[in-house]
Amino acid sequence: MDYYGTRLATCSSDRTVKIFDVRNGGQILVADLRGHEGPVWQVAWAHPMFGNILASCSYDRKVIIWKEENGAWDKMHEYTGHESSVNSVCWGPYEFGLILACGSSDGAISLLTLTGDQQWDVKKISNAHTIGCNAVSWAPAVVPGSLIDQPSGQKPNYVKRFVSGGCDNLVKLWKEEDGQWKEDQKLEAHSDWVRDVGWAPSIGLPTSTIASCSQDGRVFIWTCDDPAGNTWTAKLLHKFNDVVWHVSWSITGNILAVSGGDNKVTLWKESMDGQWACISDVSKGQGAVSAITDSQQNEQ
Repeated sequence: MDYYGTRLATCSSDRTVKIFDVRNGGQILVADLRGHEGPVWQVAWAHPMFGNILASCSYDRKVIIWKEENGAWDKMHEYTGHESSVNSVCWGPYEFGLILACGSSDGAISLLTLTGDQQWDVKKISNAHTIGCNAVSWAPAVVPGSLIDQPSGQKPNYVKRFVSGGCDNLVKLWKEEDGQWKEDQKLEAHSDWVRDVGWAPSIGLPTSTIASCSQDGRVFIWTCDDPAGNTWTAKLLHKFNDVVWHVSWSITGNILAVSGGDNKVTLWKESMDGQWACISDVSKGQGAVSAITDSQQNEQ
């Protein structure tokens, strides 16, 4: 979904990216974007302050950035700097301008930044994950806890950070220091390929939260209460009976959607005592989310 929830972008092994108008419960195809020569794995909307911009990545080793001008979609930029399938794209927080992280099966992560003269500057983290990178996800721009006791009028403490997951079974945290990207943390808990990672949006709490899922069927919730970001604790959300493909946070960062090889989407919420509970269980083909009760809806 785009920022306003009015449009849906989809991608497919049929090599296309499609955009639908989903206002008022409708599903109207408004664009059919063709430019990839292989299965398209992921799409990501940029913040609307930059216009209507969409990034897509594919097995064809390419990243395409699309932009809508006067109702027509065109290629804004095509990046061909990877040597293997590009598996994940994620736009950074708008506070940093237009910056896109791209994770590839060649083991590298590329960071594309739009400069003032409308060129795309590329920084590459080579060998970020041995065998390959499957997922990237940005941290919120403001470090949790850094606004506490800060004098009014002083700028927030912005830090460029993101998390990645790879075929080395690792979750890695990256941080930009003096214009260079450095590995900040290495989180170990999974026993097979990490398929997806999701850094939770910040809702003012002094805690950083990351979800990771893996081929090993497990989903972990990683938390860090230390503004310096040095100490991360892992909690097992659930052990599923099949591979877990994706994790996705709600905008408020308190509900996690999980999808996997069991053809189900489950929604999870943390209770007051810190335990994670499944609040919804939707099987493939089931139209409505029927498992959330009225009382749970009110809690949300």
